[in-house]
Amino acid sequence: MRDATRQTVVWEALRAVLADLTAATGRDRLDIVDAGGGTGGFAVPLAGLGHAVTVVDPSPDSLAALERRAAETGVPVRAVQGDAGDLGDLVESGGADLVLCHSVLEYVEDPAAALAAAAGILRRGGVVSVLAANPVATAIHRALSGNFGEARQVLADSAGRWGDRDPTPRRFTKEDVTGLLTKAGFTVADVHGVRVFADLVPSRLAEADPAALVELERAAAAHPVLRDIATQVHVIAYR
Repeated sequence: MRDATRQTVVWEALRAVLADLTAATGRDRLDIVDAGGGTGGFAVPLAGLGHAVTVVDPSPDSLAALERRAAETGVPVRAVQGDAGDLGDLVESGGADLVLCHSVLEYVEDPAAALAAAAGILRRGGVVSVLAANPVATAIHRALSGNFGEARQVLADSAGRWGDRDPTPRRFTKEDVTGLLTKAGFTVADVHGVRVFADLVPSRLAEADPAALVELERAAAAHPVLRDIATQVHVIAYR
């Protein structure tokens, strides 16, 4: 239930995008590419909605788990091994209606190149969904765990890292993500904060009233201040 609460805002944004694309294209079956989609947390449910989904991921183990998950669910998902920056070599140019780029920019060698590659495989009017870790939230979380020096380091570091042991190579503010998207030729449509409170509230309280927490997350997702302290920044942009 906690995971579902954390993903509610993203899924609601994606459902709105799917509805808009279906109306604009006149097609119920959309072509979706999930860059760095791993084991299919988004890909398999999207395929279950009747869409044609391709997952591009560098990990053969993740892709094997994806294929097992898809088989168990009874939906077809295409698995392609490769990096997000190489989408243009792996997927048909201009063949996608929607590209997911979730928790990818933090790890790719060149985030700008990855978004340019996403733009290259999208049809005109296509959409990219970008989900990226937010350094402001990381500073808050490090401080709440008593690591005040690490929290200060996050705020001072250009990549938003708290130290050499930080497993995340880089993090992005709202301005970082929207700037990269604009340079890649996208028009930014919506910006949401994801997991504003869900990662701060103790589990016992979250599990006591998950519906109320979901409503709070919805309200906070577009709040001009609260969205900037969310664990993740979610941006929807059009090509």
